[in-house]
Amino acid sequence: MEASDGSDGGVRQDAPCRVLLVEDDEPLRDRFARILAGWPGGSLVAACATLADALQHLQREPIDLLITDLRLPDGHGTQAIRTLRSLNPDADAMVISVLADDRTVIDAIEAGAAGYLLKDADSIELIEAIEELRAGRSPISSSIARVIVRRLNTSAAGTPPRAPLAQALTPRETQILWGIAKGFTYAELAEQLGISRQTVPVHVKNIYRKLEANNRSEAVFEASRLGLIWL
Repeated sequence: MEASDGSDGGVRQDAPCRVLLVEDDEPLRDRFARILAGWPGGSLVAACATLADALQHLQREPIDLLITDLRLPDGHGTQAIRTLRSLNPDADAMVISVLADDRTVIDAIEAGAAGYLLKDADSIELIEAIEELRAGRSPISSSIARVIVRRLNTSAAGTPPRAPLAQALTPRETQILWGIAKGFTYAELAEQLGISRQTVPVHVKNIYRKLEANNRSEAVFEASRLGLIWL
């Protein structure tokens, strides 16, 4: 059987997922590293304690998944996320942090994070979250989801939708945007809409361009803020 290249939104199985872990707390870093070492779907490239070390690894070798804390001794995890996105737009980034205030969460999503867990995540939850992320979904802790919903409600109340943008989305793109918001994979969307799996990513790229978004979470956030979809 031919290995999937991930274009259909399913878990990419052609090679182990190359993971970069960034966590300054040594006991937590060791714990997360042990969890990742036991995950058969991935290969831990490095476990970094600083932003500088993480940036060096990002510049030196290809990374498929960045798992990062936000508050680091020499900077902020969003800097690593932005660097990853600029080097490899198809890579995934997930935050694991104790920070859960509105501004921090939104900043991380806008930087390109597609997943956000709090540090109380156990080993099963962490691996499940990674596999959800690699399958095209956006795993977030329930308290983080509340932050996003609260922020969306506030934005929707004070910001009228931009009519030209709403009109720019085709009916098919709107359907796919709804599917993205509900967490469907590309394969599931294709089956539901009766289109080819290869067509879905084309529509998704157009949606990202029109919404000026960089990832699934940002597209859903922006679409909700503009009143194009309601969660």
